[in-house]
Amino acid sequence: MTAVITPTTGAKYAKIMAVGSYRPERIVTNAEICEHIDSSDEWIRERSGIIERRYAAPDESVVDMGTAAAALALSRSGVAPSEIGMILTANVTHPYPTPAAAAEIAYRIGAINAGALDIAAACAGFCYGVGIANDLICGGTAKYVIVIGVEKLSDWVNPSDRGSAFIFADGAGAVVIGPSDHPAIGPTIWGSDGAQKDAITMTQSLIDYRNNGGEMFPALAMQGQQVFRWAVSEMPKVAMRALAAAGVELTDLAAFIPHQANMRITDALAKALKLPANLPIARDIAYTGNTSAASIPLAMDRMLTAGEIPSGGAALLIGFGAGLAYAAQVVLLP
Repeated sequence: MTAVITPTTGAKYAKIMAVGSYRPERIVTNAEICEHIDSSDEWIRERSGIIERRYAAPDESVVDMGTAAAALALSRSGVAPSEIGMILTANVTHPYPTPAAAAEIAYRIGAINAGALDIAAACAGFCYGVGIANDLICGGTAKYVIVIGVEKLSDWVNPSDRGSAFIFADGAGAVVIGPSDHPAIGPTIWGSDGAQKDAITMTQSLIDYRNNGGEMFPALAMQGQQVFRWAVSEMPKVAMRALAAAGVELTDLAAFIPHQANMRITDALAKALKLPANLPIARDIAYTGNTSAASIPLAMDRMLTAGEIPSGGAALLIGFGAGLAYAAQVVLLP
């Protein structure tokens, strides 16, 4: 006899209900970065647009920062912790392969019955999480999902590496996603190019580090020009596919919130997409640095809090980075 499985049914649509963020207290200036590399404040600003960035305290962890951002988003959403069905934590800097950072964050915020999963898609991780959360809710697996982007990149940067030491920073952002009576998250356009995996990678694996007698701790290594060329040539195509999939025109947008990789990349994307001159564009990198998976929700929260973008407006999100992984979608702002 063949078993008949009862199908699950979920909400017709999903939406971002609330956003929260956490920025570490310590401000690190370009002058401090230049104590370890042969560079200058002027050169760093010209190459990246970064004026300063935030570093977490030595005893402040990915879990600590992710918990702070998730708790704030949860309180703003009005959803009870017990109603959360899944915690998705996008990060590549939690120093423990297991258990996932998401499991500890779920416990800390009181979502003790929630599923918990880390997403290792680097700078595209938050947009991956939004896409997965949308499908979980519409598929009936969860009613509410928290998506967190959090990184402590300062633990994995070689301060003497002139090509990357000035770029990366720490922080966390989170959103609560729940059911909606109208479409509020467009289809996610995602993919990767593993042939270019060496464009952003680690100097060695932890196994190699152990076998080498604990010498040369693994650090981030980036081929900046290769990443720049890929981002400015390929990501406009991905962005346009996300707009088309959502049925949204450029003139319908209330905001463009790309991953805060580099100000020059953001400007190049805006130019390639021919965005309206008055469209608010996230440039959070100037004072936050590149926080990988955390950068989009950090920028979104800053723009909403400052009143730069309207609640309910359509925003184009796009994340891209190591992998070379990418993901984009159009969302309605909480």
